[in-house]
Order: sequence, then C-alpha cells, then structure tokens
Amino acid sequence: MTVMTRILGAAAALALSAGASLAEPALIFDLGGKFDKSFNEAAYNGAKRWAEETGSTFREIELQSEAQREQALRRFAEAGANPVIMTGFAFGNVLSEVAPDYPDTKFAIIDMVVDQPNVRSVVFNEHEGSFLVGMMAAMASKSGTVGFIGGMDIPLIRKFACGYVQGVKAANPDAKVIQNMTGTTPAAWNDPVKGSELTKAQISQGADVVYAAAGGTGVGVLQTAADENILSIGVDSNQNYMHPGKVLTSMLKRVDNAVYDAMTAGPDMETGFNVMGIANGGISFAMDENNASLVSDKMLAVTYKAALDIATGAVSVHDYMSDNTCPVE
Repeated sequence: MTVMTRILGAAAALALSAGASLAEPALIFDLGGKFDKSFNEAAYNGAKRWAEETGSTFREIELQSEAQREQALRRFAEAGANPVIMTGFAFGNVLSEVAPDYPDTKFAIIDMVVDQPNVRSVVFNEHEGSFLVGMMAAMASKSGTVGFIGGMDIPLIRKFACGYVQGVKAANPDAKVIQNMTGTTPAAWNDPVKGSELTKAQISQGADVVYAAAGGTGVGVLQTAADENILSIGVDSNQNYMHPGKVLTSMLKRVDNAVYDAMTAGPDMETGFNVMGIANGGISFAMDENNASLVSDKMLAVTYKAALDIATGAVSVHDYMSDNTCPVE
C-alpha cells in the first residue's frame, strides 16, 4: 500500500465518520430545564433510553430565553443534526419559519402542529389521561372537593383541566372541582412557590386531592400537598416517587416514547401529523410501589375499564381544543 493510498483511505474514513456524526439527532428542551421532573425530563428520558440502547449520542440544549428558540433550531440544522426534536408548543411559529430553509433536515415538534413537509408534529390526547386521573381523584377524595392547578393559561392546559373535570364528574357527579392557573407567561411553568400558594388556597376551600399540570411549578404543588397531608396527582412523567404514599398517581404523557421513536427513525423519520393517546400507548397513568396502597382494587378496576372504553371508542372524552369549551365545570 502506497503512502498516498493510506492517506486517501484515512481521508475516506474521516469523511465517513464525519457523515455519521452529522446524522446525530438533536433535542431542544423548552424553558423550565431538562430536569423539571415533568415534561422536559420525560423527553430527556426518551433520548437517554435511545442512546443507551444504541450506543449512540445526541446533541442537546436547554433554553434560557425565548430568543434562543430560532438560534438553536438553525444552529443544529446547519451543523447537520437530523432529526432536530423540540419540546413544546412555543416552538410552533419559529419552526414554521425555519423548516423551509432546511428542506433536507427532519424536524419533530411535540405539542404543536406545523404544516411543513419535513416536520413531524406529535400531539397527545391529554384529555383522555386527565379523565382517568380525574376519576381516581373523585374516588379517593373524602371531602368531595378536588383541585386542578395548571401552568400557563393556554388552551392546551385547559384541555388537561376539562378532561380532569369530566373524569371527576363521571365518578362522582356531585363532586366540586376548584381550578387555578399559575400565570399567563412562560414563567408560569417554573414557579413552585406560586404552585404552593395555590395549593394552600385550594386546601382552604376543602380540596383533598390536587392535580398539577404545570411543569416545574407542579413540584411546589406536590410538595405542599404532602406537607399538608392531602393527595396530589403528578403529570407527564411518573412523579409518584417524589412523595411516596402522598401522590395518588401520575398522568403519563409518553413524551419519552415520542422522542425515542423520532431518534430511532433518524433521518428517515416519517413526517406528518401524529396523535398519541390511550389506544396507541401514548397516554396512561402510573401505578407502582409508591402509590399501590392508595389505590384500591375497585378504583383500579373502574379506571382500567374507563381506559378500555376510551381506547375502543365506547366512551368519548370531550377535547377542549376542538372548540375551546368544556361541557362540564
């Protein structure tokens, strides 16, 4: 082998390895941080599972401001990351502008629909899972009053709330549901102090089970519920472990599966509209050793029956996003 042959061979190998690195997927976390114990962390867990199973790596960034959304998208696309995955509806407008500039890059957005040929839009039937945990809340409540604390007051979180109320009323038509939103800006996702204050206010009105759909703010809700000796319900990730014996259950939104599937597909990821609900394993509720003593066999049987009925279409849960109304309050 000549020196020139060896040089050319080495160059080819470097080119191949560079090409492989360029195909790395990238994950952009929304405001609130990677380890918010909720939505972002669920996304991270999916990416981590993919990396551990494949021995591959992925790129990531935690946003510190709204201005970084477009910067992050363009930086990863120009570096050759594929696909580029982002968590949260707030990326919608930016992605609509950026995606056409990088037609050879696949993008995946969770919680928003972006109609571009190189985008996979993943949305969840959160109202279905919220219905199930609403039933469990009503069955576990001794006071007949339960609470809901949302993060930013947007239609998506109203969707959680509406599904929850429907489930509560299905299990106990006479139950009362107290609802509060944390705020109207993105800061509402990461305000555990406000979450704590709202929880105490709901407890003062008789609530003895409180469901938090508020990202990092929910950490304050769950902590205060445990401190005040009432039950809480987690969201997105399994949060039962945070306060064993005090978290009734967690509504599982399998963001981890959405990220895992996108990374597994890689540059060949199919684009278009994807809906994840109870029927296809995208939505569920958490049962483990941390909450087993809180959920009776009867409660579990009723909830599983409701899940089956929703999956088969025998029971329909109204989606607030369809008309921005809720049939029950």
